[in-house]
Amino acid sequence: MKIESTNLKVIFGGLYLIVLFAAIYFLFSNFDLKDLTSYDFIKENRETILKYKDNNIFFLSIIFFIITIFLNLLLTPMLLPTLIIGFIFGKWLGTFILVFGNTLGAFLLYRLAKTFFSDLIETKFKTKFSKFISFFNKNETLYFMGFRFMGGGGTPFPIQNILPVLFNMSSKNYIIATLLGIIPTTFVTVALGSGIEKIIDQNSELSFLPVIKSPEIYFPIIGFFLILCVAFFIKKFFFKG
Repeated sequence: MKIESTNLKVIFGGLYLIVLFAAIYFLFSNFDLKDLTSYDFIKENRETILKYKDNNIFFLSIIFFIITIFLNLLLTPMLLPTLIIGFIFGKWLGTFILVFGNTLGAFLLYRLAKTFFSDLIETKFKTKFSKFISFFNKNETLYFMGFRFMGGGGTPFPIQNILPVLFNMSSKNYIIATLLGIIPTTFVTVALGSGIEKIIDQNSELSFLPVIKSPEIYFPIIGFFLILCVAFFIKKFFFKG
C-alpha cells in the first residue's frame, strides 16, 4: 500500500490530529501556565533549575532539543520556550539547541503537512500568500531565508513552517533556508531570556527601570530593533510588488 493513497493519508492525518489535541489537553489539564511563567515561580525555583542543569548539562540539552522538536510538531508558538531555554542554558548553548531543534522540528512538520494536509493548506493560505509565491519560485532558498530572517513579516512560526507546501520547496533548500534564516532572531530572543536570569539574580523584585537599564536586556532589545530595520529593508527591496 502506497503512502500517497487517500485512505492512508486520512488515517495518518487523523492520528496526528488526535495526538495534537491529546497533547494540548494534557498540557492544560496538568499545568497552570500562568504559574509556570510567573516571576515568583521562576525566582523561587531558579537555583534548583540551574543547579540541576549544571549537574546534568548533556542530558538536559538532549531533552530540551527533543522538546523543541515536539513543540514544533504541536504547532506551538516558540517565543516563550525560547525565553525559557535562554534562561536555563544561556546565549550560546541555548541558541545551538533552538536553531537545530527548530530546524529539525520545522522540517518534520513541513514533510507531515506536505504529505497529509497539502490540499487544506492550499485552500487556507494560497490566496493570502499568493504575492509571495512568485518570489519564492524565483529562488526558493534565498527568499525563504529572507522570509525567515524577517520573522515571516509577522507570520506565526508554525504557519511559516508549513507555507513552503504552497510552492513545493525541496527538502534540502528548506533545511538550509530555515537553519540560516532563524539564527539572528533566535540568538536575540535567547539572549533576552539569558538576561532575565541575570536580572533575577540581581533584583529581589521585578521592576521596569532596573530591567530596562540592564545591558543584558537592552542589548537584545537593540538587536531586535536592528533586525526589524534589516527586515524592513529586505521586505521593501526583495519582496516588493
